[in-house]
Amino acid sequence: MQDLSKYKAFGVKTFQAEDEIAGIASAIGASYGGLLGITTTSGPGMALKTEAIGLAMMLEIPLVIINIQRGGPSTGLPTKTEQSDLMQAYYGRNGEAPIPIIASHSPSDCFEVAYEACRIALQHMTPVILLSDGYIANGAEPWKFPSAKDLKPIEVKFKTSLGEGEDKFLPYKRDEKLVRPWAIPGTPGFEHRIGGLEKQDLTGAVSYDADNHQLMIKTRQAKVDKIADYIPLQTLDSGPEKGKVLVLGWGSTYGAIKSAVLELQAKGLAVSHAHIRYVRPFPKNLGEMIGNFDHVLIPEINNGQLIKIIRDEFLVDAKAFNKMMGIPIYKDELIAVIEKLL
Repeated sequence: MQDLSKYKAFGVKTFQAEDEIAGIASAIGASYGGLLGITTTSGPGMALKTEAIGLAMMLEIPLVIINIQRGGPSTGLPTKTEQSDLMQAYYGRNGEAPIPIIASHSPSDCFEVAYEACRIALQHMTPVILLSDGYIANGAEPWKFPSAKDLKPIEVKFKTSLGEGEDKFLPYKRDEKLVRPWAIPGTPGFEHRIGGLEKQDLTGAVSYDADNHQLMIKTRQAKVDKIADYIPLQTLDSGPEKGKVLVLGWGSTYGAIKSAVLELQAKGLAVSHAHIRYVRPFPKNLGEMIGNFDHVLIPEINNGQLIKIIRDEFLVDAKAFNKMMGIPIYKDELIAVIEKLL
């Protein structure tokens, strides 16, 4: 935040609130006003932000929530690393409240992932959770600072006029992405109702209708699922497309997995590595990729969270390697586990 405060000339506004709830509520207000709200925290703060995250999801406004994960539960290990907030990011809200999740894998990857989180939030009108962790946050890595001209523009469209055949503004009328229009408060003729109560389809009025409630739940889920059409397909970091073992990772396990797999490949062993950036929704080809391998190993700095989601989504008998000591996974540990599978 201290760094961001240097960029006031570019319209960046920074604000330290008295607590996590006020922080995200202020960010929601910024997004409702036509800006991109961003709020940052760690696991305990995510717990406090939960109700407001659900509100942002219900409003369908862009918001980026950054969680630099640390050891838990509760106050846990505040200065140690862990990947134990994935289930919280997936399911940690009341009701059916799907939110896209994206994860960085290294210090240099944080810029691209943050930029992509902002793009998804703005172009799909949704809160986005960005997961990092203490290992990445306290790490350092050389990287080439990008030029603005090389960045893919993020197009933002505000609703300022009625389209052909429209006689009034419908705040929950959706486009081909199932995205609703973004109308800034104060735009004449585009007044609309907001709040956490269920919305009537199209009009946004408060609705207790049973069929409408089910329709809106299904529509909000479909909107998040449809983001898979606008993200890259999953690629292998290294190794053959088909083989004996696929090591599937996410987040800061990247370096250890990459090093272990490359060392085994140098010995002529059939092992591959894929690292997931888009955790929700998954890339459309991830299931097909997983199916090309006899064994799938998922190393995590938690008690097994991504593996539960992978097993549920793709009905694959993935194997876990879990470490919860407040420190990263080591290359030699992984090599021993992979060799057993091979």
